[in-house]
Amino acid sequence: MDQVWTAELRTEEGKGASRRLRLAGKVPAIVYGGEQEAKSVALKSNQIERALRINVDLYNTVLTLEGEGVAEQCIIKDLQRHPATGFISHIDFQRASDKSAIVKRVPLKFVGKEVAPGVKIGGIMSFMQSSVEVSCLTKDLPTAIEIDVSNLEAGQNLRLSELEIPAGVKLTALTHGNTDYDQAVVGISKVKR
Repeated sequence: MDQVWTAELRTEEGKGASRRLRLAGKVPAIVYGGEQEAKSVALKSNQIERALRINVDLYNTVLTLEGEGVAEQCIIKDLQRHPATGFISHIDFQRASDKSAIVKRVPLKFVGKEVAPGVKIGGIMSFMQSSVEVSCLTKDLPTAIEIDVSNLEAGQNLRLSELEIPAGVKLTALTHGNTDYDQAVVGISKVKR
């Protein structure tokens, strides 16, 4: 899904300039990474709030920022919200490049919970992780990783090394070369009789 956001270059920087932007209904942001210098931009607050409310997959989607002096392919690297109101106060964008890998947290979506044999006989399914950190090129970045738990038995766990990961994507926890990092993701408790 292609997302195009309208952005404008910021000439003023600093706390006061950012405060004036927010009062004008805009969100200050920065675009960094790649071979280029960092670029300060501003986006319309209502456009961003609406887009993120409708589609949470945007956190792991390559976005296009367009406007006068701005033409960037990027991903949302970090997003700060006001502690009281919850409105977005600043966004960090990382340039999308197919030359170097990015590191990003990706949510896990569990399917088949209701039909798992361990649950049917009374076991309780526990989720130890809701997201995992991956390393990949931006073109390979998944919006979520789907995990089929429909075959889990009571007393069984599913570990990071057992997950089906899309091609071109690596789990950063498994790149350490130590089995201590191969943590359980989901499991079903044994049934007490």
